[in-house]
Amino acid sequence: MPDNQLGEFLRARRAALSPEDAALPSHGRRRVSGLRREEVAFLARMSADYYTRLEQGRERRPSPQLLDALARALRLDPDARTHLHRLAGTTRPGPPAPVDRREISPFLRRMLDGFTTAPAFVINGTLDVLAANAPADALYAPFTPADNLARMVFLDPAAQPFHTRWADTAEAVAAHLRHTAGLAPDSAPLRHLVRDLTTRSAYFAHLWTTHTIRGKTSDTKHFHHPEAGPLTFAHQAFDVCAAPGLQLVVYQPAPDPATAASTARGLALLASRATSTRPVQGTESGLQQPVAHRDPLQGGADPVLQGQLRRPPP
Repeated sequence: MPDNQLGEFLRARRAALSPEDAALPSHGRRRVSGLRREEVAFLARMSADYYTRLEQGRERRPSPQLLDALARALRLDPDARTHLHRLAGTTRPGPPAPVDRREISPFLRRMLDGFTTAPAFVINGTLDVLAANAPADALYAPFTPADNLARMVFLDPAAQPFHTRWADTAEAVAAHLRHTAGLAPDSAPLRHLVRDLTTRSAYFAHLWTTHTIRGKTSDTKHFHHPEAGPLTFAHQAFDVCAAPGLQLVVYQPAPDPATAASTARGLALLASRATSTRPVQGTESGLQQPVAHRDPLQGGADPVLQGQLRRPPP
């Protein structure tokens, strides 16, 4: 991981905030895409010279109060605020998070199988799918293999037709991995995953530079399954207290009258076809053959999907 992570984070979040977002006047042509350094310093009530030293890595010991002022100036949410303190070393150190843990207990396996009508699975911090119940296997059958949520989203050709809001999903996945990097910056599996995604996906490489932070808690998921049709789920992620670093993720039909009926029908179809083990790669009937993956920043993407994406500035 880079040596000046704090400075990189501050620069990225400054670039993502416009004067209008910060309720500052903007006059004339601006040479930067976001706020200027002196504007952040003004909002945080500190000298521009001190803030510049923070970004450049020449000041390494900001106080917690100063970091809180920067978090307010940069409009950081709770996850990003915690990440800022962690990068600056002002949080109380604890045991390193085992973000690459791979084993699950028999009890957790039985709990997964107890969700007979709801897709449920267990992931670690690098988004490896360590175990899944039968409905989850059926839901993610279009992916080969369905073993890591990040690789599935960015590298599998099934991802863009499956995730009807693919750009939003991609941003959430990259933000989760950036959150994990703050928890375990020395994780070799995480470094390998980020290097692989950066090399193979220009869009992930762009998202990684934004330093957006988001933990996996709850959200709405919009899918289009090739057999079950449109599915809209509310999902919740639960930390597994007995196995720090793991999360149990459960999907339920979203409480939306416009989508609840179609999601219930699709979920019933998936449940009827679900098996107790993940299907052998390439043997599941009814699935289309893989096609070459299209990265939206490398050309060739579907025009509808292309319109959903925000390209990085040149």
